[in-house]
Amino acid sequence: MNPYSTKQGAFVYDEEQDRIDIRFGLDSYYGCLHCGETMDVFIDSEWIPTRIEKACDWYLVGIKAASLPGLLVRK
Repeated sequence: MNPYSTKQGAFVYDEEQDRIDIRFGLDSYYGCLHCGETMDVFIDSEWIPTRIEKACDWYLVGIKAASLPGLLVRK
């Protein structure tokens, strides 16, 4: 991803939509993610490219995370 055109935030769960969203600030959100959307997540001090999918629950392809909310993300 191009770091000059991305915004950094954190994953949050939107209960009404049953979707993962990205919170960029107090009142700034991405607008709920859909399956197949790509982003970078910050794990072990590095940005890792991935995409989000849903089976029984939301998950990141190639990333093992116990929980998505709270993970740093850039999109």
